[in-house]
Amino acid sequence: MTVPALTEPRPAAALAVAERTLPNGLRVLAVAKPGVPLAEVRLRIPFLSAEASHPAHAALLSDTMLTGAGSLDRAGLAAAVQALGAYLNVGVDSDRLIITGNVLATALQPLLDLLRTVLIEPTYAADEVATEQERLVEKLTIARSRAGTVAAEALAVRMWGAHPYALDLPLPEAIQAATADDARALHAARVRPAGAVLVVVGDIVTDAVLDQVEATLAPWTGACPAPDVAALPTPPAGPLLIIDRPGSVQSSLRLGRMALGRSDAGFPALQLANLIFGGYFSSRWTENIREDKGYTYGPHSRIDHHVLGSTLMFDVEVATEVTGPSLLETTYELGRIASLPVTQDEVDAVRQYAIGTLALSTATQAGLASTLSALSAFGLGLDWVIDHPARLLALGVDEVSAAAARFFAPSELTGVIVGDAATITAPLAALGAVEAAG
Repeated sequence: MTVPALTEPRPAAALAVAERTLPNGLRVLAVAKPGVPLAEVRLRIPFLSAEASHPAHAALLSDTMLTGAGSLDRAGLAAAVQALGAYLNVGVDSDRLIITGNVLATALQPLLDLLRTVLIEPTYAADEVATEQERLVEKLTIARSRAGTVAAEALAVRMWGAHPYALDLPLPEAIQAATADDARALHAARVRPAGAVLVVVGDIVTDAVLDQVEATLAPWTGACPAPDVAALPTPPAGPLLIIDRPGSVQSSLRLGRMALGRSDAGFPALQLANLIFGGYFSSRWTENIREDKGYTYGPHSRIDHHVLGSTLMFDVEVATEVTGPSLLETTYELGRIASLPVTQDEVDAVRQYAIGTLALSTATQAGLASTLSALSAFGLGLDWVIDHPARLLALGVDEVSAAAARFFAPSELTGVIVGDAATITAPLAALGAVEAAG
């Protein structure tokens, strides 16, 4: 059968949007997206800090925030959420604390009431904190037993040194040393509305939701201290760092470098260049070391966006015996895309993919809410989502090739590989400078 040609991208449907910055400093964005009678809620609170204890205290706070608030203990709070047919969860990373929820649109007000209680009257009961500490330590210990985690952490340290971004996961011993008082103190200092952004997307009346939020969260006040965090250093590139994992049957390779943020004029071209190289299943990297050579189940490259900067990252797991050949082919593909123009067919294919995946990711209420919450950290909003397809459509081979030449040169990448050093060191050294971890 002949596969039908792809259609032209359709313009995004117009949505009713309303925005308001409340007297307490909270910025609220409400988007009416009917179709499913739900309301999706995303509360993003800035959480970047240079304090050494912050990662452990933040992780403990995130895992214990919903273990009790006001007159409700863990079971009571869970029952209250369940009675609404709702969902409520808390997560944290180096940049932000995120409270995610959804509920029937008709029950948004009761969910906002519960959210206010969690924000203003958290309990952090000592026994609940102790229970979550044990779980968190176990979870972190398991995570650090994986080669991929070891490689990712080593790369972060190699790229960022002592910067807070270098520690993605807190240390188990730091979690064990934290207390319920530490969680309460961090909540009091940083879970504050000024600078935070609340996104509500769903079958709602936007102005009415803004009024609801303002009335409900008026008692939540205060501003967290501005983080005294240095700018990101320039990653050092240099030799490939080998971390020994004796007897390992596979090697975990991680590469990275600074990239462009979504608001940069050059970002769309970099986005397409990344897709061509390794950003989707039909990429060059995948075709080479998965489909042609069978070295891996799948390599992947991506652009990560953080408040202080964006990064271009490369991840792959390969069998130990083909570690050298895998790096050779990876370096070849990097050099090829950096030195030779991409093709028009490649640009057309990844452009259609990028536009399509953006449309799919924002087609649901949940996807749009999460996207807008992420964009809010960079001063971007729904206009960026609507206008981005046009930016992609305007690109040609020359712009995408220039982005590839600028960002994919293998000599500019910082690299780490975790594997059986006795087996992989010699083949890797034959390809370039290597360095053993101390």
